[in-house]
Amino acid sequence: MDFGEGLRKAMARLTGATVIDAKTIREFTKELQKALISADVELNLVFSFTKRIEDAALHEKLPKGVSPKDYITNMVYEELVGLMGESYEPVLKPKRVLMLGMYGSGKTTTTAKLAKFYQDRGLSVGLICCDVTRPAAYEQLEMLSKQANVSFFGIKGERSVAKIIREGLASLKDRKIIICDSSGRSALDSELIDELKEINKAFSPDERLLVVTADMGQVAGRQATEFRNAVGIDGVIVTRLDGSGKGGGALSAVSAASTRIAFVGTGEKLNSLELYNPKKFVGRLLGIPDLESLLDTVQQGIKEANIKPEEMEVEELNFETFYTQLKAMSKMGPMKNMLGMMGLADVPKDALESSEAKLKKYGVIIGSMSEEERKNEKLVRESGRMARIAKGSGTTEKDVRELLNDFGKMKKIANMFKNNRDFRKQLSKYMPGA
Repeated sequence: MDFGEGLRKAMARLTGATVIDAKTIREFTKELQKALISADVELNLVFSFTKRIEDAALHEKLPKGVSPKDYITNMVYEELVGLMGESYEPVLKPKRVLMLGMYGSGKTTTTAKLAKFYQDRGLSVGLICCDVTRPAAYEQLEMLSKQANVSFFGIKGERSVAKIIREGLASLKDRKIIICDSSGRSALDSELIDELKEINKAFSPDERLLVVTADMGQVAGRQATEFRNAVGIDGVIVTRLDGSGKGGGALSAVSAASTRIAFVGTGEKLNSLELYNPKKFVGRLLGIPDLESLLDTVQQGIKEANIKPEEMEVEELNFETFYTQLKAMSKMGPMKNMLGMMGLADVPKDALESSEAKLKKYGVIIGSMSEEERKNEKLVRESGRMARIAKGSGTTEKDVRELLNDFGKMKKIANMFKNNRDFRKQLSKYMPGA
């Protein structure tokens, strides 16, 4: 069970109670403790956190017009936000960023993600490969640079980090953001510290970001402290937050170590890097919709797929317009993240995986249709066409029929929303032009 699921189950115990008395509150705080401890949040933090909630719920006077359930829910939200640190807003101006981290932290991939983050915001970016110890580090960062569409510099086989940085800065002098990927180790030993100090001196970074994994839990805080004491850090990037139950422990430990969290990694794709905002993070944990982030993700997906915004304005849903939407969706990251932004975090994993696989298959099937067939799905029902489409997409006629059946259901839902003025009015508050 992940951190968010545990918290939502605890909250469900509270919101489902018919009477909010001392016994209910104590049972509720015990469930909260279980969720926090399973997320590897430090014990002293857990008990001080739940004690504040219990004391306030039992002894504080409720504000006028506020129910006990709403009061306690809001208190849990505010306390969790306080536990998870502060928001981060990067300065969008020319700067140098030094990336730090141990083996296996995802540092090199995160370096490329950060480059793409700034590139997408209109700042030209250059990457310097200063990882002189890990085999294939040069090739990996060079490949990721191409994927992110940013400049790259490295000297293959060179062991002098000072030389690499000196020549790299000269080569990338016209880039607004220059990011340096440093070496990692399995431990922060004296050799690594000396190398990082040399890089730090030669590169003179404006920002030093440490990359840690969410599955480290409390250890993330200790590692942040060690790096800060050794070479200094300005922020932490927590990776694999989407796949670890210990993310809450990692975030709270970094915050407790008086270090700010800058970004969080929420997937494998290069666009799966988010600015850290504890209010949004806690909101998703508790199942609160984050429509602002959802809209940003949708717009970024449209841009990534090289689709003009007007192409997403669907007057009539057919395979042509649906195919355009599928291409945009493929750039938006895991469906789990999208549903989390919508406040639908508890969709079963099996259902999510099968839905993602089905959408990919549908995209391939539509891709093998002619333009005429995409605009008129009735043509696809002809047996000869159906057989040709199935063969061209490497699927079966049964798969094509399944697409037709599901597409018919989607059209009914789309028409229902199209004709529902109240729904469109509410949606337009969050998505202008909807």
